[in-house]
This record gives sequence, structure tokens and C-alpha cells, in this order.
Amino acid sequence: MSVRCDETRLRLLDYQRGLLVAAEHEAVRAHLDGCADCTREDAAEQALGEALDRRLPQYPAPLGLKRRLGPRWAASPPAPPAGSRALRPALALAGLAAALALFVVLAVPHRHPAPGDAVSVVALEAVNDHLRIVEPGRRLGVQSGDGHQVRPWFTGRVDFAPRVQFGGDDEFPLRGGAVERFLDRRAAVFVYGRRLHTISLLVVRADGMPWPAGGDADAPPERAGLIVRGFNVLLWRERDLGYAMVSDLNVGEMRALAARLATP
Repeated sequence: MSVRCDETRLRLLDYQRGLLVAAEHEAVRAHLDGCADCTREDAAEQALGEALDRRLPQYPAPLGLKRRLGPRWAASPPAPPAGSRALRPALALAGLAAALALFVVLAVPHRHPAPGDAVSVVALEAVNDHLRIVEPGRRLGVQSGDGHQVRPWFTGRVDFAPRVQFGGDDEFPLRGGAVERFLDRRAAVFVYGRRLHTISLLVVRADGMPWPAGGDADAPPERAGLIVRGFNVLLWRERDLGYAMVSDLNVGEMRALAARLATP
């Protein structure tokens, strides 16, 4: 299996996160071994991700998570796979410079959440994931308008069962799903449409993260609305799961979709 440069660059994020099937992963790796231009793109993507990780605030992991991961931290790191490439210093530096330049362009015009505003940090991360979903040429992990195909696709890809029963309708058709990194964990992303707009619904484990109050079994969730980089964001919690809805759609229509999500 071989891939072209344009196909490789569309798959770089999924390649770096280990989300590709084995054949696609090996095809991208083989292409990067022989293509200097795509190698620079790969280095730039990695450097940008590392820069964003350093800039975003860090939160302590829950005690239970630390206990589960403790044995893995103590273990020796695995040896690099056979045939892995070593980036030449010049390429790595060029990629880092390009990534930092892009980071400055993206970061300067926007107002970042104030220090200590933890809920806004969650909203900012939700917008980052939404931007990855709507990236031109981005393929969803599963492309389907059938909720009975989308929900089972997440099994084994995230460490929880996302509770989303709404399978779309004529006003808000379901387009598919994807998995995105969300701070220190993975999010299940349900993607809906509304005319030409894209709506990302991210579902994550809520433990150890700040969410709006409410959302127990006997009361409807309190949905906090924020505006981040011009996108509307709704945040709420239902029991042990947190939900973040992001779109450039007006907030009234987003709340109409959120109401459908609450319908059993």
C-alpha cells in the first residue's frame, strides 16, 4: 500500500496518535522515510502539538488514575520499532521553526482564558479539537448517519461508553464520529451538521476536570455557554461524563440540539 504526499499529510495527526490501522500506519511511515517535504510537515505537526501541550495548564491526575499508571511509569520505555527514521537536525529545526511561527499567528489574535479560569480552559481545548475535526480534507474515524454504527465504533477506542442516544434527524443529521485527545484523556466526538455548519459534540470522563454544576440523575444539566475564538461552546456534566458542544452555529440552535440529546 502506497500513499501520495497529499494523502500522507491528511493522515499525519492520526499517524502520530496511533489511530491508523496497521497497513495505513506502515504506508505513512514508509512514505515519510523517503519524502523530505512530508518529513518536515510531520516534524512541524509534532512540534506544534508539544508547544500547545506546554502552553495549556496542567491538572493533577486523579489518585485512581495514578495508581493504574504507576506500574507503567516504572517500566522501561519500549525500544523504538525497527526501521524507524531519525530526523536530521536541520529538518527537525526547520519543522520546529515553522510550528512556532504558526503557533504565534494562531495565538496572538485571540484572547486566552484568564489564569485560574479552569472551565474556560476546558472550553478552549474543546475548540482546539473542533478545529481538528473541521480541518479541510480531514476524514472522520467513522462516517455514518446511523447512530447504531457510530456508537459501537467507539468501543475499545475510548475507556468509557459515551451516552449519546440522539442519532440525528433532518435538522441535525449525524455525520459520523472521531476520537480526539482532550487534555490528559481521549474524547469521543460525535459530529452533527446543520445546513453548512459542523457541530462537534465531545464526550469525556468528567473526573478530575472542572464542569458546570448540576447534572445529577434527578435534575437536568446546567449548560454553561462560552465564546472562545468566535465559536460558541456549551459545557455540561451528566453524572460521570462531561459534554462539550462546539460550533460557529448560533447558540440558540445549538441549545436546540442539546435538548434533543437529552431526550431518551
